[in-house]
Amino acid sequence: MNVREPGARTSANGDPFEQDALPVPAGAARALLTLLLRPHASRVRLAGALLLLQRGAALAVPLLVAYTIDQAIPALRADDRGPFTLVVTGCLLCAAAAGTLQYAFVAVAARVGQDVLLDLRVRLFTHAQDMSLDFHERFPSGRLTSRATTDIDALRGLLDEGLEKIVGAAVSTLGITAVLLYLDWPLGTAAVLVIGPLSLTMRSFRRRSTRVYRSRTSAIAAVVTKLAETQRGIRTLRAFRRERANADEFAAVNRRHERINGDAGLEMARYVTISRLVANVAVAALVMWGAQRVASGGLDLGVFAATALYLRQLYDHPLRLGGVAEAYQSAAASLEQIAALLAQRPTVPEPSAPRPLPPPPSPSAPGSRGRGRGRAVSFEHVSFAYRSGGEVLSGVRLDIPAGQTVAVVGPTGAGKSTLAKLLARFHDPTAGRVLIDGTDLRDIPEPELRRAVAMVPQDAFLFSGTVADNIAIGRPGANTEAVERATRAIGAHDFIAALPDGYDTDVRARGGRLSAGERQLISLARALLADPALVILDEATSSLDLPAERAVQRAMRTVLHGRTALIIAHRPSTVHVADRAVVIAEGRVVEDGPPSELLARLGPGLLPRRAAP
Repeated sequence: MNVREPGARTSANGDPFEQDALPVPAGAARALLTLLLRPHASRVRLAGALLLLQRGAALAVPLLVAYTIDQAIPALRADDRGPFTLVVTGCLLCAAAAGTLQYAFVAVAARVGQDVLLDLRVRLFTHAQDMSLDFHERFPSGRLTSRATTDIDALRGLLDEGLEKIVGAAVSTLGITAVLLYLDWPLGTAAVLVIGPLSLTMRSFRRRSTRVYRSRTSAIAAVVTKLAETQRGIRTLRAFRRERANADEFAAVNRRHERINGDAGLEMARYVTISRLVANVAVAALVMWGAQRVASGGLDLGVFAATALYLRQLYDHPLRLGGVAEAYQSAAASLEQIAALLAQRPTVPEPSAPRPLPPPPSPSAPGSRGRGRGRAVSFEHVSFAYRSGGEVLSGVRLDIPAGQTVAVVGPTGAGKSTLAKLLARFHDPTAGRVLIDGTDLRDIPEPELRRAVAMVPQDAFLFSGTVADNIAIGRPGANTEAVERATRAIGAHDFIAALPDGYDTDVRARGGRLSAGERQLISLARALLADPALVILDEATSSLDLPAERAVQRAMRTVLHGRTALIIAHRPSTVHVADRAVVIAEGRVVEDGPPSELLARLGPGLLPRRAAP
């Protein structure tokens, strides 16, 4: 359960997933950055030391200018070249040291930055994989893509240059302040006092721009989401001639992104203008005051020249930080979004006290006749409701003996697929229990549950890669012979062998070069290779033509043999594959019996009269 943190933001309609406004705990961005930098603490300290030394070398140059004016030039007039030689040597050493230290700092900081980004991508990817199915059903994939790309790239900008400028500005400001006070404390004190208005200007900019950059991060994610949604639904868009309407929707999303970018630019322009005005007025006033003191003999000319150089550097840092502030605010907003995502917890957690499944009885054990590799399944008073709606299942009781195949039928929305998802433990019931061989699914370690249960969905998903790679997902490390045995057993070998490169044929994204029936056969071969005790077929033939359906049904019989199976069925031909049929209506089991009897009594639709449309 996600508890809203104090001060956290959610969408206007109350569902944070819909508007990309997951709850963000206070200080989440800073805490996440600290967590990411902690493993690299030694290199961060080294980078800090290098930067400190580099800025020290750079700050020595104005002092050398003062020494040149007040000491070296008068000495040259007296034919003493010693002070001038000392100044030239000092300048060369400072330049060489500053350049070398800058190179070393950039090398160390760049390596740390790349390692931090790598770690963050891995954390984000692993966390997304570990999240429960309801998270992925509610959180748009485009926004997840935006988190892993656009938001991490925003952090890259901060790590590549921003931190150097922020830390460097702080070090330089402290160093220049100390030197100014040492050279001439009245002028130094006046110079330091001007930092106050500049700091207030920066604080005001940060306060106003934070909201803008948060909105910009959300707007970028909305653009990516719309692009991903269009790619996934291009067939539907074309079929219903929705191209123009979809283009208008994308234009609206894009205009919002453009408007927010414009707001960010205006905030930046306002900050730079005000900061530059304050800095220039301050420098002009202090230079005039210093010149008057030089004329009256109250200040050495060299000290005045060095002070003027330091003043320009001192007030230039807030102006440079304006550019960094944009990267900082963008990165902070992105880190908030990533931190909010990483703060989500699975709604289907691992058991705190795991209980392994009991070993299946051997074929010769009493009572194991006909059981095969199957396991018994029980739904005990199971109820379930999705967050977005009412109760889908209500007090379902269903016992499936080991090795039996049960077809579940019913009208759309009756809860058939929900029953399958509960058995696969994609969700946990809101009431009641689901058991395998008497063990509650919530107590079974997930790796063991995944080995015991295989699910073949309606839309067979194939990953980019070869046919063999996709089949071997069922049993990682399976050799070519094992893969081929599985395909021969279900009758898929011939069509695979006829492909351009046979089992090494690249199926392309989502299996785009294969038909729906061929993809389903590969999915069934994957399940057979996994050799589970329990198989779930979620409407595996509902979208196939008749020849493909027959081929898939033959393969189904092979996969189901000797295993416990739950089939979500739409067609009577699929129901005939089962040993038993169960009819669900309005979230309850209303019919249960042999398929032939139910088909004869209820007709090919297997719908009770009160549930028929």
